[in-house]
Amino acid sequence: MTEKADENADKARRVIEAYAALGLKIATAESCTGGMIAAALTDIAGSSAAFERGFVTYSNEAKIAMVGVDPASLMADGAVSEAVARQMAGGALRASNADVAISVTGIAGPGGGSATKPVGLVHFACASPRDDIHVEMRFGDLGRAAIRSASVCVGLDLLLEAVRDQPTC
Repeated sequence: MTEKADENADKARRVIEAYAALGLKIATAESCTGGMIAAALTDIAGSSAAFERGFVTYSNEAKIAMVGVDPASLMADGAVSEAVARQMAGGALRASNADVAISVTGIAGPGGGSATKPVGLVHFACASPRDDIHVEMRFGDLGRAAIRSASVCVGLDLLLEAVRDQPTC
């Protein structure tokens, strides 16, 4: 296992333990990671206590059909944008029985980038009834596998951040 994989596995364990302890459920809506956040979470024994469901919304059509992304946003902002990341997270929350939803949409490469949206640009959103977080990362052109692994790491960090803000009683 690589160092990043070990780090992601440890973070996933901490996410599952924290959410399970509070009785909270997680949903994911993933594009460029193709379900890797959901996989990291469900690799943890006992994850069913905290993981509710995952949506792999790789195509624009899937984003629209599965989590209700507005087609006008896709046209105006593109799939890799703050607006779409927020809609993906909010839609995953509404389409599930989860308390918190994380989304990720980006350009993992090696192709697909442009001057304004280069390879390594990834948008994340984390939605809960109490809060909505957006993070934009520019990892650079590290290679597809490294960008996707780094995206899993950021997604897990956001889930940990979101659970810190939840009431404990």
